[in-house]
Amino acid sequence: MPGKRIRKHYRRARYVLYRETLIDTKEHILTFIGSFVGIGLIGLLNSQYLVANDNLFLIGSFGASSVLIYGIPNSPLAQPRNLIGGHVISAIIGVTVLKLCPSELWLACALAVSLSIVAMQITKTLHPPGGATALIAVTGGAKIKAMGYLYVLSPVLSGVLILFVVAVIFNNQRHRKYPTKPLFKSRRIK
Repeated sequence: MPGKRIRKHYRRARYVLYRETLIDTKEHILTFIGSFVGIGLIGLLNSQYLVANDNLFLIGSFGASSVLIYGIPNSPLAQPRNLIGGHVISAIIGVTVLKLCPSELWLACALAVSLSIVAMQITKTLHPPGGATALIAVTGGAKIKAMGYLYVLSPVLSGVLILFVVAVIFNNQRHRKYPTKPLFKSRRIK
């Protein structure tokens, strides 16, 4: 009977591998278009206004956010509360830590990321790219450091709102639903 059990396990493993490697072309096209438009819009703003305002709209953590909100939009970590709250809270913490310990980079980096994670856990806004947003506030170039708390508004909040709006548009095609829960609960008046 061991041969029968082995064949059964082999068939089960083959089925699981098959199911996990199925390619849904339409799903991948939506993911591509959504992330392309989201990052593209931020990049376009960056290229159009960077020279004029000496400002910055595009930061690395938006790439990781795009993976979540366009690639796995039903993930709890990709929901609007997490996306927006996680980035904004982490940006505030990153800038604050930079202001409190500007001379010790290793300490500022460790504090910014660690405090951001705990703050996101406490506020139920855990969004992994938020840790990178805090780290960018501390390790970013002179332009980012000079922005101070304006970093929270732009590039962080403005960029995240662009990603969110594009995610709502592209993630409500076909069988996708984003956000997974309504943003606002309607109240019935009796």
